Amino acid sequence: MNLSSLMPQIKGRLAFSLLAALLAPAAMAQQPVQPLPKVGGCPLGYYSSGNYCVPFKSGNTRGALEKTGNSCPLGFYSSGNYCVSSPSNEREAIQKQGNTCPLGWFSSGSYCVKSR
Repeated sequence: MNLSSLMPQIKGRLAFSLLAALLAPAAMAQQPVQPLPKVGGCPLGYYSSGNYCVPFKSGNTRGALEKTGNSCPLGFYSSGNYCVSSPSNEREAIQKQGNTCPLGWFSSGSYCVKSR
C-alpha cells in the first residue's frame, strides 16, 4: 500500500473526528433533563411522582434546576420554584457553593454557568 491510496480514508476519518469534536461540547453543555427533588409544584415539562418531578418523555422538555433566591441564571427562566433552560440555551448551570465557581464556569447570581 502506498500513501496516495490511503489518503481518502485518512481525509474521511479526519473530517469525522473534527465534526464530532465540534458537536460534542454543545451537546454536553446543555442542562441535564432528569428527575428533580419536588419543591412545591413541578416546573413546566415535568410531572409529579412521589417526592420528585419527572420530565415528560415528549422530547421537548428542557433541563431544570432548583431556584435559589428570586432569580435564575443566565439562559434560564423561572417556573415556580425552579429555573428551566431557555430553548436557545446550550449551557449548564449549578447552584453556587460559597462565593466562587469551579474552573471553566462563571458566576451568574447564585449560580455557576458552564463556559462554552
